[in-house]
Amino acid sequence: MAVRQPEQTSAETTDCDTIAELFAALESPLLAYALRLTGDLSVAEDVFQEAFMRLHTQFDEVREPKRWLYRTVHNLALNHLRDANKIVPLDLSREADEAMGTDNTDPQPLPDEQIVRLEGISLVRLSLEILDSRSRELIQLKFTEELSYKEISARTGLTTGNVGYHLHHALKAIADELAKNGIVK
Repeated sequence: MAVRQPEQTSAETTDCDTIAELFAALESPLLAYALRLTGDLSVAEDVFQEAFMRLHTQFDEVREPKRWLYRTVHNLALNHLRDANKIVPLDLSREADEAMGTDNTDPQPLPDEQIVRLEGISLVRLSLEILDSRSRELIQLKFTEELSYKEISARTGLTTGNVGYHLHHALKAIADELAKNGIVK
C-alpha cells in the first residue's frame, strides 16, 4: 500500500514544549492523515487518540514527537486495516440468503406446533369414525391416495358428480364434528 508522506506543517518549524501545544498544532493534519489511511472517520479518530495516548505515556523519552506521532498513526492505521481484513462480516439478512439462493430456515416446525398438528390429525381421524364406510372410503381415496374424482369414480362405480356430492357432505360432517369439539369455528 503506497502511502503519501504527510504535508509540512508549522509545528515542524516551531518547537512544541507540551503535549497540549503539539495536539493543537497537529490535530487537523494528523487526523486527515489517519482518515486517508483508514477511510473511516471514526476509526481515524480512534487511531489519532490512541497515538496521543501513547505519546503521553512516553513524552519525556521521545526526541522528535511530530515524527513519532506520524509514524505511530501510520502503524496504528495499518494494524487496524490488517485486523479488519481478518474479520469477515456475516450478513444474516434474508435478502442476502435469497440472493445467494440459500435457505437457512429450519424446515421442522417447533415442538409445540408439532403437538398441535398431531392433535388436530388425531381429532380428524376420530371425526372420520362418525362417517359411513362409503364416505370414509371416498375420503381415503381423495386425500390419502390423492386420486381425482374421475379416478375415484372408476374405482367405486359412482359417477363423478356423485363422488363430489358424497365428498362434500363427508367433509361437511367432519367440519361439524370438529366445530363441536372446538377445533374449528
